[in-house]
Amino acid sequence: MTTLLVKNTAVLATMDNERREIPNGGLFIRDNIIEQVGPTEELPPTADTVLDLTDHVVLPGLVNTHHHLYQSLTRVLAQDSNLFDWLTTLYPIWANLTDEAIYVSTLTGLAELALAGCTTSSDHLYIFPNDCTLDSQIRAAQEIGVRFHAARGSMSLGESQGGLPPDRVTEDEDFILRDSRRLIETYHDNGRHAMIRVFLAPCSPFSVTPDLMRESAEMARAYGVRLHTHLAETL
Repeated sequence: MTTLLVKNTAVLATMDNERREIPNGGLFIRDNIIEQVGPTEELPPTADTVLDLTDHVVLPGLVNTHHHLYQSLTRVLAQDSNLFDWLTTLYPIWANLTDEAIYVSTLTGLAELALAGCTTSSDHLYIFPNDCTLDSQIRAAQEIGVRFHAARGSMSLGESQGGLPPDRVTEDEDFILRDSRRLIETYHDNGRHAMIRVFLAPCSPFSVTPDLMRESAEMARAYGVRLHTHLAETL
């Protein structure tokens, strides 16, 4: 067992139902689980690691509910475009993504979020060209140490079928569903203190078929995981 004591904060903001703000507050953590929050004098006197945060404000970690971490690699491009022009400009670039690029962009993006106070993040990865996998995102999140909700996104409706993305960045729907099942069964943790969870996220109504949207919803319901998509983005 490892323990951590945070003590002597100027203010500890709990964000609980009573919105308590505790002067000279602190918290005691055992094996990454908060056991006690309160005035410093009411906490255990020591721990394996002790942080004296005199003159600091402590508050719960921020939660990021939607992100595309791979886009950190192209964030300076097509900035003045509307949504569809932006997508059609960048799809050909994203078609060259590799699994290493997914891993590195996830490390970079999650590190930036952690430095800004975010301790829980989701990510909606919906493009899997070349050898890209969601596994590499999960590995990067485990290395950074944040709580991570990984979306197995999907695009199956390419330009030749009336969709927006180029055909070469779409996937076969049977493969999408098989891989979704594999990822849930391999990584999803439904426990209270889970660090990794998986959810399903067909990209949008204009990039997947109605059948895939329905089958993804059915699978999510069967496994008890969340379902996520883009909707009404330009309103």
